[in-house]
Amino acid sequence: MRILVVGGGYVGMYTALRLQRKLRQRLKSGEAEIVVVTPEPYMTYQPFLPEAAAGSLSPRHVVVPLRRVLKNCTIVIGEAERVDHAKRTVSVATLATGEDGTGALEIPYDEIVLAPGSVSRTLPVPGLADVGIGFKTVEEAIGLRNHVIEQMDIASATRDPAIRDAALTFVFVGGGYAGVEALAELEDMARYTSRYYHNIKPSDLRWILVEATGRILPEVGETMGGYAVRELRGRNIDVRLDTRLDSCEDRIAVLSDGSRFPTRTLVWTAGVKPAPVLAACDLPLTERGRIRCTATLAVDGAEHAWAAGDAAAVPDLTSAEPGTETAPNAQHAVRQAKVLADNVVAALDGRPPEEYRHSYAGSVASLGLHKGVAHIYGRKLKGYPAWLMHRVYHLSRVPTFNRKARVLAEWTLAGLFKREIVSLGSLEHPRAEFALAARGHAHPGPPEDIPPKGDSPPDTTG
Repeated sequence: MRILVVGGGYVGMYTALRLQRKLRQRLKSGEAEIVVVTPEPYMTYQPFLPEAAAGSLSPRHVVVPLRRVLKNCTIVIGEAERVDHAKRTVSVATLATGEDGTGALEIPYDEIVLAPGSVSRTLPVPGLADVGIGFKTVEEAIGLRNHVIEQMDIASATRDPAIRDAALTFVFVGGGYAGVEALAELEDMARYTSRYYHNIKPSDLRWILVEATGRILPEVGETMGGYAVRELRGRNIDVRLDTRLDSCEDRIAVLSDGSRFPTRTLVWTAGVKPAPVLAACDLPLTERGRIRCTATLAVDGAEHAWAAGDAAAVPDLTSAEPGTETAPNAQHAVRQAKVLADNVVAALDGRPPEEYRHSYAGSVASLGLHKGVAHIYGRKLKGYPAWLMHRVYHLSRVPTFNRKARVLAEWTLAGLFKREIVSLGSLEHPRAEFALAARGHAHPGPPEDIPPKGDSPPDTTG
């Protein structure tokens, strides 16, 4: 009996972890096997990405190594390219696929758990694919931190006022958790960093948040969302509601209200869409491309197939409105993983599955160091109490005691010492210096296959 888990994010890791415990004896006897297919050997705890970008947390403490946590599972590093449920196989492109020329790996299964997660949802905005920076992975978070500090270095050194203004203008598109928290943390970090530049003041930095709807952070409620807008504007952050990005060609962000901002930094966090592999599977999908599921997290109309998280359209049984689906967020993903794993075991044992129901606990959001908003069990918090609640909540949710202890230790040390303001942009192109030396270049510019450092944002749009 092989259970194949596609995806190593929240749902994939937590489902495999619970199955590992529930099926311990069967795994030991060889009666069952759990295989996890994931493009990365770690699970990223995404709520910590803004703090990693701001330097409050080390990147290695934002991720959980799957091989250490899932000791009794087989981990296959690769991209699932196609799911043929009729034949019960998944085609996987591994790291060795391009090397050995043998083609994709075909993995058969008896039960499949589809949890490939989501990718950034982009729009056909002119110039976005060329200059946009995403904020879904730890690589993007650290790349963005390096990029922001590099722009401050450029602004400090240039003698061209136009280049200086563009370097010190940072545009974020999307007023959800990712956009607001990333902007708030990085603005906090950059404002602190400016004290170490002789010719850059905090007022020289220009931060712009563009949101297409009339509010930000809808999860924390209208009142707290309004407070968040006032808090950000009080820090001279330009919050543009009911506004869209029309283009960003030639390093100029053009907004739907007619504004034009020369900028060298454009961060896109305007929503997500299901992973591309879902379009290459023979399972029922909704009009939005998510897998159609029942309340038991089984794929609708397909036996031995399960799904949850961002990629799954799960009925929300607690909603008063019929047809409502659970939101694609981390809270649902973690809770659904528990029910999904229990239902897979129940199916193996011939027991009836249980339906997924949730009780809304609330939402928390950070607005930078010692600042935040929260709506917990009907109570509204703001400022330091909300920020503290944000940290306590996510510390309780990050998996493994090892990770909790490391995160807590880093927070403690960060409270005792000054912020780190170092940009390690060379990490993105580690061979650049050696390649230049090996080819005998005096340093006129990077070799053809090495992208220039500092000249433009890293291409993280995929």
